[in-house]
Parts: sequence; C-alpha cells; structure tokens
Amino acid sequence: MPDSKHYIAPEQLCVGLFVQLDLGWWEHDFAFNSFKIKDQAQLDALLELGLPRVRYDPARSDCQPLPHPDELPPAIVEEAKPQPAPPSAEELAAQARAVKLSKLRKRLAEVDRKFIHTSQMVKELTQTLHRAPEDVLKQAGEVVRELVGTMMAEDGVVLHSINGKAAEDAYSHALNVTVLSMMLGRQLGYDSEACHTLGLGALLHDMGKMDVPSKVLLKTEPLNRPETQFLHMHPEFGRRRGLKLMLDDEVLRIIYEHHEYCDGSGYPNQLHEAAIGRLSRVVCITNHFDNLCNPHNPREAISPHEALARMFNQHKERFDQVALKAFIRCMGVYPPGSLVQLQDGRFGLVLGMHPTLPLKPTLILYEASIPKSEALIVNLEQEPELAIARSVRASELDEAARDYLNPRQQLTYYVDPKRPK
Repeated sequence: MPDSKHYIAPEQLCVGLFVQLDLGWWEHDFAFNSFKIKDQAQLDALLELGLPRVRYDPARSDCQPLPHPDELPPAIVEEAKPQPAPPSAEELAAQARAVKLSKLRKRLAEVDRKFIHTSQMVKELTQTLHRAPEDVLKQAGEVVRELVGTMMAEDGVVLHSINGKAAEDAYSHALNVTVLSMMLGRQLGYDSEACHTLGLGALLHDMGKMDVPSKVLLKTEPLNRPETQFLHMHPEFGRRRGLKLMLDDEVLRIIYEHHEYCDGSGYPNQLHEAAIGRLSRVVCITNHFDNLCNPHNPREAISPHEALARMFNQHKERFDQVALKAFIRCMGVYPPGSLVQLQDGRFGLVLGMHPTLPLKPTLILYEASIPKSEALIVNLEQEPELAIARSVRASELDEAARDYLNPRQQLTYYVDPKRPK
C-alpha cells in the first residue's frame, strides 16, 4: 500500500490511528516505522519523540484524529501542548537496540570474510587438481581442519546463507556439500576424526568430473543416453584419481558412492543401503540437496524449503532415514536462503539459524521506509513478538521487495560458532 500524505499535529494523535514515522529505525523504539497506535503507552512514547508533525493513514485507522489545537479554546490549547521529553527508558532501549544490530552486522560481516577466505582455498585446491595433484591432499586438509575446528564448537554452530558476489563462483558446490556434510556429521554425533574424513570426501567428491567433457557438464538441455552414461562414470573416474593420490579408503568410498541411493536407484552400481558406507550416505543427502537448490540450469532451481520437502515427501526411500531426519533438523523449518512472510505480513530473507532453534532464525526484513543499505536485521530468538507465518516464493514478492531482499539464484552456506546472547 502506498505511503499516506496526510499529516497531523502530535496533539491530534489518539489510540486507533495508523501512523507512519518519517524517522530512521534507530531514532525510535518501535518495532516498525508504520503501525496502529494500540494503547496509551504507545501514544505517550510517540509524543515524547517531539515531532513537529506526524503522518497518518486514514484508510488504515480506526478513528479520526483529535481536533487541531487551533480549533480548541485557548485554555485547552495550553493543556494540549506536548511537554518536553526528559531522558526516558524508551530512548535507552532504542540505543540498546542499535548496539545489538551493530554487533549482529559485524558478526555477519565476519562470517562473510571467513567464507571468502575458505572459498579462495577451495578455488586454489581445484586448480591444483589440474597442475599439481600431489599437493591436493595437503590443501584439502587445511580447508577441512579449519571447518572441523568450527564444527566442534561446544555450543554448536549457526548455519548462514552467503549473499554476496563471492558466493556465485564455480567452486560453491564443493564447499556447500562439505559444510553441510560436516554439520550433519556433527548432528549425528561423529567425532572430529570422522568429521575430518567426511569433510575430505565431500570436498573431493566430484573430482572425477575433471575427466568428463565440458560439453557434457555444461549442457543445459537434457543429456542423451551416451552423455548420461559418461556423466555417470565420474564417481569411477574420481576413485581412480584418488587411488593415485593414495587417499584414505573411507574418502575413496565417499567419492565412489556419493550418487548411490539406499533404494538401489543410484549409480554407478545400484547399491542398497547396507552396502553403502555411512559417510557416503551423508554426502549423498547433502549433494542431492545442493543440486536441487543450485542446479546447472538456474531455471530448475527450487528453494531450500521446497528441496527439503521434496526429499522427505517424494524421495525419502532414497536416503538413510536417520541421517535425512537429522539433516532436516540441521537445516530448520526455514533454511537459510529461504524467503518468508511474518505473521504481521512483512517479508524477509533467512540469513542464519541454529539447529536447536528451527523457528527462530536471523532475518533481513523488507521495510520500504528504511534504505536497503541500512536494512533491519532481526534475530527472532531475541524478538519474541515476531514470528514466521510461512515460506514464500520470490514470485510472490513485488519488484521492490525482491530487489531489496535480493534472493540469490545460487545459494551458498557457511558456519560459525553459536555465541552467547
């Protein structure tokens, strides 16, 4: 709904009016810039702002404003003048909220910095596979050791979606599968040694694609039968490369089995669950999930929320049931990268979540009155009055909201340790 152009004096405010504040979010202590005055406490807080005039929306108000002071007898005019606002608890609360938001922004910036660093390491690792494969194990070990240190944090980890340019390069799939696999491994109770092996296998799971022609890998149309057969050879190609690198047997097994489904419908050997390694079954889940969210053809991409629903409702027989349910707990009801609508009707983009708080992620909210560069970021764990109503598709948002929230075509994930409130 467009902003109202109706202005009234502060003395005309009353309970039931829908007001729109022409202020930055840090200049007041209300949850939003646009709201209906619900009680005397809100009315008093508005008057204490000392505004010369206030914008209101007649169409969304329950009543008319009070008469203008000029229309009242002089004695009443004198009584209607707002009193100078002394320092108040509301002002202190607004300052505290600004500090909290600043800390949250710094934390997200630090996660972005760590992601860029790790992403660069993965890029260098991929290039090393081509020119100096003997150095691959050392570089892969460095990447995985850093992630193991994060994953084993005492209070668990917070999963974030990365929403920057660096998240859209060709190396994101390997890093996504590695991060998600190690997080799932921790959820399943794996120790640091098992998580390290899992991480190495996940990071190198697709190295056999180096032996598949680019015209097959980059083709956006459906593959023909010979092309499909060639693509399905990449686990074997990867195993052969791994043998030359003298990789650990469990790592080799992940590379070879990451496309084997528990119902026998996978490849290259149509194995059933009992014949597939436990670490391979983990990587199968995370690899499948990332391929749904980030397919080679972006037009076929679905949201993280839809991907989890499809895996559980339509194809759960393909996966280890214990691991699949643990993965859904890890990702939350609204995984990072999901677009959501709050119960108050506003839209947001999920930035991060902790597995123990599936309904309380961190969001960036669409608020037309706040510049995009100063967008409101809220942690629902700390905002009990806010709640998510449902997941939405990008097509349900208008152009302004889509541009503001900027959901990426390619999703990338990273983690950092959960920190005290």
